[in-house]
Amino acid sequence: MTIRAVVWDVDDTIFDYATADLAGMRDHLTVEGLVDGFDSVDQALRRWQELTTLHWRRFEAQGGDYEEHRRERVRDFLGQPELGRAAVDGWLQRYVAHYEAAWELFPDALPVLDLLAGEYRHAVLSNASSRVQEPKLRALGVRDRFEAVLCCVELGVAKPAPEAFHAACAALGLPPAEVAYVGDHPDIDARGADEAGLAGIWLDRSEVGGRPELTRITDLHQLPALLRGDTRFGAPDTFG
Repeated sequence: MTIRAVVWDVDDTIFDYATADLAGMRDHLTVEGLVDGFDSVDQALRRWQELTTLHWRRFEAQGGDYEEHRRERVRDFLGQPELGRAAVDGWLQRYVAHYEAAWELFPDALPVLDLLAGEYRHAVLSNASSRVQEPKLRALGVRDRFEAVLCCVELGVAKPAPEAFHAACAALGLPPAEVAYVGDHPDIDARGADEAGLAGIWLDRSEVGGRPELTRITDLHQLPALLRGDTRFGAPDTFG
């Protein structure tokens, strides 16, 4: 079956989320005078990352108000469970200003989007909120590259659930067998897409390796050749 479209993850796939998040939080903690509460900036950053993962998993499991989950993460980080909404929102707004100042695409993202533009249709499927991802993609100058941007908060279902991937295919009007999905997480992205009937591709930028059952690339520059060779029948773990 010919691949006609590529659906993309955003954070840590085309957008260097990890670097921006750490740089933004480092600057924020320094300005807010919060570093003194930890042994080091790195320790504070690790705690923020731990809470980010914890609260995201809680949101996936429980659903509810996405913004309130973000507020609870801040309260946990500050150790102030009774902190009011206005104070938390102000803290988040100041952090976001530092975070956005560090936004960058990965160097391989735009060249590869350019290479694929004439051959494949493109969309985004993200386990985040459209309120977050739409402005981000516009600020990074790539929103017009994607026919649709679908996010789990609005969909009501998150990757790796098949329904999330099928929603992206429906937005493109294509069957799953004609769609490839590219993301940085082996299970949530690549395995989830495979199980939903798409051609899942794991972007393993850190070259963790393993997972021979998955189709793996370590750089987006490897993607065009893989797609042109028909992703669905490509050898798993081809690169690296």
